[in-house]
Amino acid sequence: MAKNKTVYLCQNCGADFPKWMGKCPACGQWGTLHEEVIREAASAPAVKVSHADSRPQLLSQVDSSRQMRIATGCSELDRVLGGGIVPGSVTLLGGEPGIGKSTLVLQTILQMPDKKVLYVSGEESLQQIKLRADRIQGENPQAWFVSETLLEKILEHVDQVQPDLLVVDSIQTLYTETAESSPGSVTQVRECAATLLRVAKTRDLPVILIGHINKEGSIAGPKVLEHIVDTVLLFEGDSHYVYRILRSIKNRFGSIAEIGMYEMRREGLREVSNPSELLLSRQHLGLSGVAIAAAIEGIRPFMIETQALVSTAAYGVAQRSTTGFEIRRLNMLLAVLEKRAGFKIAQKDVFLNIAGGIKVSDPAIDLAVLTAILSSNLDIAVDKDTCLAGEVGLAGEIRPVSRIEQRIMEAQKLGFKRIVIPDFSGSGLDLKRFKIEVASVKKIEEAFRLLFG
Repeated sequence: MAKNKTVYLCQNCGADFPKWMGKCPACGQWGTLHEEVIREAASAPAVKVSHADSRPQLLSQVDSSRQMRIATGCSELDRVLGGGIVPGSVTLLGGEPGIGKSTLVLQTILQMPDKKVLYVSGEESLQQIKLRADRIQGENPQAWFVSETLLEKILEHVDQVQPDLLVVDSIQTLYTETAESSPGSVTQVRECAATLLRVAKTRDLPVILIGHINKEGSIAGPKVLEHIVDTVLLFEGDSHYVYRILRSIKNRFGSIAEIGMYEMRREGLREVSNPSELLLSRQHLGLSGVAIAAAIEGIRPFMIETQALVSTAAYGVAQRSTTGFEIRRLNMLLAVLEKRAGFKIAQKDVFLNIAGGIKVSDPAIDLAVLTAILSSNLDIAVDKDTCLAGEVGLAGEIRPVSRIEQRIMEAQKLGFKRIVIPDFSGSGLDLKRFKIEVASVKKIEEAFRLLFG
């Protein structure tokens, strides 16, 4: 007869301890240990394992032909995944509630009519899925749907349907009979994810798991969940905006620098092939505090508005607020602006916004951020046909940035007449072949004299 034992599991890292402690010794987090009852003699769900390849091999003997990626029909998703879904891979898709995770996955599988798909929903009924599918107006005659949360039942459905792709929405709702804890607990999430990983690897069955995120914005559940899967995608965006960003934060089969952009509509998500046209409103009409940055995410260049507002501190203590830009980076740039350029803004409020509600991590927007702040401070508008690209160092120098030619070509394509870039003298960059005026600067003082006279 199976015996039960009580352990205390850390909800952050998944480590277990025989007694409760206020602080987890493994990860150092406070208040994360929760009591769970585990059956000692529990056996893992039966998974048919093939040992055909369970022998040492030389790399020259390994057959990689079966690793042909599966195209999803969505160019943005394929780009982020590195060219498509790899057979036998496990992909975890996370995001805030209502951001569009289920819509993205459902829309994707409905665009794959030549693939047999099993969609397991633990959060919605089949009627709710049907309503969403009717709104998306997609159709896949080989897509099978089931509302189930018991892992053992899901494995039976996999044996019965024999799908080419398995989708689980969501991993936090699944539970296995081998663990007595509630669904969503560390034990259940870890055991269910590990079992689905074995199924994926032994059958070459690609699996997509939809996961929740916590209030800090990271994937909910133990950190071991992200280590188990092959790819972790984060679907992010502000619910007040229509734009959504699909970002890869782990990918064993491709780059993690790629992003995909979508526009949320009533009929579903629309791929945005040219984000510059949507992120540039061109409606500021010569107002101060606006500068256009030539940014790059992954291999995709795009132009984006950086908006700043500088005003006298109303309550004596200056405020610093950012949207879509790191606050510590802003504080550093403000210190450079005051120390190296001589503009006194320590007693002024500074508000910075990246238009469109997206987050940009490219350091090349530093120059545009400082230009927008100075434009608002001086109340002088920046020429609307000028864009900027350059990283700002602590000495006030404009540091070179990567893929400058792509940034220049994007600015030229969108009709800008001038782009301000770091000095690339001696790098072999031929500026004469561009139709757009290219101005190179070495320090922020040169850039400010060029822009504001």
